[in-house]
Amino acid sequence: MAKTDEAMKEKLVKLSEISLSLDTYDDIFSDFDSRQYSERALSDDLISEMKRAIRDKPSGDVVLNFIMPMDMRNSEDEQLIKKRLKEHFKRHHNFLHKEINLNRTKGIGIVGLGVLLMLAATYVYKFISLHIALMTLFLFLEPAGWFTVWTGLEKIMNPSGTKNAEFEFYEKLSKVEINFLSY
Repeated sequence: MAKTDEAMKEKLVKLSEISLSLDTYDDIFSDFDSRQYSERALSDDLISEMKRAIRDKPSGDVVLNFIMPMDMRNSEDEQLIKKRLKEHFKRHHNFLHKEINLNRTKGIGIVGLGVLLMLAATYVYKFISLHIALMTLFLFLEPAGWFTVWTGLEKIMNPSGTKNAEFEFYEKLSKVEINFLSY
């Protein structure tokens, strides 16, 4: 009987895009959180394993299969867990999306400041011959303007910085199909 269960389990793993084996539903959640499934925090181990598994998956629809023994399954709990997981993934995706948009907006503001600094440098340049202190001001404004413009452009072009991989992860999971399968 054990060989049949293992063979069936291997077959299910091969059919799915991402398959994670569970002993109980508690494997999905933090060991330190004793609340209901609908409110519990997700396990850091689960998130880490999902990141590892999804990293090489192409974009598009992702299927997440939790495989567990038939005698441990409960359809009511599974519906609560599916809802909780989808809410978690969508909330994190939306949060990161807002953060990226905020960084882009900040980038536009920084570019604007840089342009103003360069315009001020151009204005000061007209009067350099009148006073030596204006030369110092010009030498400060011109590189500051260029630096500020390039920094702002970087925020516009790469608004998420190091969070890009995390955003892509949650973007894929925000549309995930979650299944519970038995062996």
